[in-house]
Amino acid sequence: MKKIIVGNFKMNSTVSEFKTYAMSLATKTKGTKNTVVVCPPYTHLTTAKEFLTGSKIFFGAQNIFDAESGAYTGEISAKMIKDAGATYVILGHSDRRNKFKETDKLINRKIKTALANGLKVVLCVGENLQTRTAKQEAAFVRKQIDDDLKGIYENELESVIIAYEPVWAISTNRDEKTKDITTKEINRMVDVIRKEIEAQYSKKASQNINVLYGGSVNLGNYKRILGNEAVDGAIIGGACLDVDNFAIIAKENY
Repeated sequence: MKKIIVGNFKMNSTVSEFKTYAMSLATKTKGTKNTVVVCPPYTHLTTAKEFLTGSKIFFGAQNIFDAESGAYTGEISAKMIKDAGATYVILGHSDRRNKFKETDKLINRKIKTALANGLKVVLCVGENLQTRTAKQEAAFVRKQIDDDLKGIYENELESVIIAYEPVWAISTNRDEKTKDITTKEINRMVDVIRKEIEAQYSKKASQNINVLYGGSVNLGNYKRILGNEAVDGAIIGGACLDVDNFAIIAKENY
């Protein structure tokens, strides 16, 4: 089964390091049936265009600003990353929500801007440990979806991928006592997401939208996660930084 594998570099690597990485990944993933996307820092996008064009690898950005242009020193617009050759953008990532206090209202504006510029959106949603402990994770994620996709038309969902990313399961947020998420728990939340899309749009939309899982996916657990038919792919953080490891995950036939 074909999967979508997204590598999120976060703030890692230099341009020269990424050049070597990109050339190696393009070679190591030849013949893959999966959709493979790498999202490096903004500074690497032109390098990605140079060394990934013609390969099986797509690339995108980790964020955009919500305005098209203007006096926003230090920000990057959707038009800019599209011009650099990017086709994807990650929005709503827990790093942005937690460390930069991005609200669902802001994320909603960013999604609209991205779609207006022809970008595919990887929308991250997911609960923290406190919300999960209180057994409010389903309601929390439903509200994120409703707020993030407010005003988005059903036909636009063709360019939206939802990544369920339980914040408590990410390596940098994990408590030593926190157990790994089970396949049953992943499936339950994927079902919550699909049912909410059905409630807001249609059954067809819920069946067609791709739902990924993100939460410390690595060489030790990727087969269990990606071998799950309920999951359409994964968004991978730390494990994508090692090109050999990422290529193994990206090339696997699920």
